[in-house]
Amino acid sequence: MTNRDRIGLTWISFFSYALTGAVVIVTGMVLENIAEYFQLPVAQMSNTFTFLNAGILLAVFLNAWLMEIVPLKRQLMFGFVLMVLAVLGLMTSHSLSVFSLCMFVLGVVSGITMSIGTFLITHLYEGRQRGSRLLFTDSFFSMAGTIFPIIAAALLARALPWYWVYVCIGVIYVAIFILALCFEFPVLGKKTTSGEPVKKEKWGVGVGFLAVAALCYILGQLGFIGWVPQYATKSMGMDIGQAGSLVGNFWTAYMVGMWAFSAILRFFDPQRIVTLLALLATALMYWFITTTDASMLKWIMLSLGFFSSAIYTTIITLGSLQTKVSSPKLVNFILTCGTVGTMLTFVVTGPIVEKGGAHAALATANGLYAVVFIMCLLLGFVSKHKLHGHMGSH
Repeated sequence: MTNRDRIGLTWISFFSYALTGAVVIVTGMVLENIAEYFQLPVAQMSNTFTFLNAGILLAVFLNAWLMEIVPLKRQLMFGFVLMVLAVLGLMTSHSLSVFSLCMFVLGVVSGITMSIGTFLITHLYEGRQRGSRLLFTDSFFSMAGTIFPIIAAALLARALPWYWVYVCIGVIYVAIFILALCFEFPVLGKKTTSGEPVKKEKWGVGVGFLAVAALCYILGQLGFIGWVPQYATKSMGMDIGQAGSLVGNFWTAYMVGMWAFSAILRFFDPQRIVTLLALLATALMYWFITTTDASMLKWIMLSLGFFSSAIYTTIITLGSLQTKVSSPKLVNFILTCGTVGTMLTFVVTGPIVEKGGAHAALATANGLYAVVFIMCLLLGFVSKHKLHGHMGSH
């Protein structure tokens, strides 16, 4: 692997996270316009975005096996064709079933590119460098989440149809496509470089702890962020603008946190730091739901965003370090568990809010964060990351 290829493939990983971030986070911005376009109530329209999440989940799950069968470059070429077809479908069709299908295809494309992006980083970098690179890659997800709502707002303000937002997102895939043509990808398969068959490695119980932590973390985070605006307006007497800025504060601090931790993580043991961060995040969330002082919420949100930013990627990094050679199946397994958390967000929190209001959903999220802390703590007794942290993956 030449250094030129390594840099090129790293940029593909950056763009793959930006693509998924843009597709997922822009939903809230375009939802009302799409509902008007199809003349449906917003609540009914939001259900069709489940197809998007289902596509991401399916692609991440299946790609654990597909990566060893279909070369990565060919997958990205195929993804490009699917992306073009999906965007054309959105632009030309007035049918709700075609819209749902296009959303599903967008999800599949995002899932494929994100799982390839994650695997490339775990394959190209080793030990603590892997963790800091993964964090920096993940910051592109938040960056797209910050930039694309601004682009969407600008397009919609000029009265352009909503589907132009997806055309802009498609431009990210054009960059991935061009890069994929220019660089050599690692070959995955049943043999090592010396021609011997690859030995199957046992994953160990630590992977189970990490999988539970990934699911609870994403479900807790999205469940929390999803209901903060309602809690802030209904229980804390804020107006919708202030409530919205709480969510903005969280994501901004999250992005800054990722950049900070991508430098910090190189000097610390990832298992210890993730346990500490999970504990801090759990405590901050508890403070958020118990405080009666509305002026404190902004500062708690900023701190929560900053300290929780490194948790998910460190969980994935620790997962990839549980075997001597980073395994696409293992990395994808933990990613899949996190994606299941995304899928379950409103399935789990919806009924809780109906019964106990937004505060109950936030308390549930706090409980899930506590589970993440316990899993990270237990991992300390069984983790193999110290054995494999400085070994090669080539």
